[in-house]
Amino acid sequence: MKIRQNIRHFATKKALTMPVIGDIATEKMVDLHVRVFGKRADPDHREAREAHMAAFFECTFDTYLAALDEGFPEAEAREITHIQANFDFYNHGWTEMMEFPADEIEAHYERYEDFFERHDIDIANPLGEFRSLDIPDAPATLEKLENPEHPHAEGGFADDVYVEDASGEVDVGGTEEPEDVDVTAAPGMQDVDDEEAA
Repeated sequence: MKIRQNIRHFATKKALTMPVIGDIATEKMVDLHVRVFGKRADPDHREAREAHMAAFFECTFDTYLAALDEGFPEAEAREITHIQANFDFYNHGWTEMMEFPADEIEAHYERYEDFFERHDIDIANPLGEFRSLDIPDAPATLEKLENPEHPHAEGGFADDVYVEDASGEVDVGGTEEPEDVDVTAAPGMQDVDDEEAA
């Protein structure tokens, strides 16, 4: 799939992998993702989906850390979590929130099949062993799967991770991680003081 990558993503990776700060960063990132994907949701259903999304996204940050631990680069680790979310959107018929078309679901699964199998993840069970929280139910709109509309999806990127950098250039695989990343460049981390960041 096509994702963006800039200094904020590397700062977020650093924050998420730090003791103590990781919990703060996870909370900030969950809020950010609920807000971003909530804006994509049908306004009539947005509020009813928020608690579900918050719990689901929180679990995916454990997936992200596990993927990093297994040696995946930042872009691929993050893409894995976005694929999990898109599996969940698909399972609920929330096609307007999907980042790639429904007909690319299988292709995205197959690219990370080994990782997904190791962690009991599949399309129908997108969190697998990372389901560490009770995920609140949210109403499905399965009728949308019959003729899905994907206003936020970008098709044609199912064979690899395509990364758009800060200049707008798109490359396969992602950019090289910079040294000495400032954790305060991560979204929501500007108010974290030095003692919290230590």
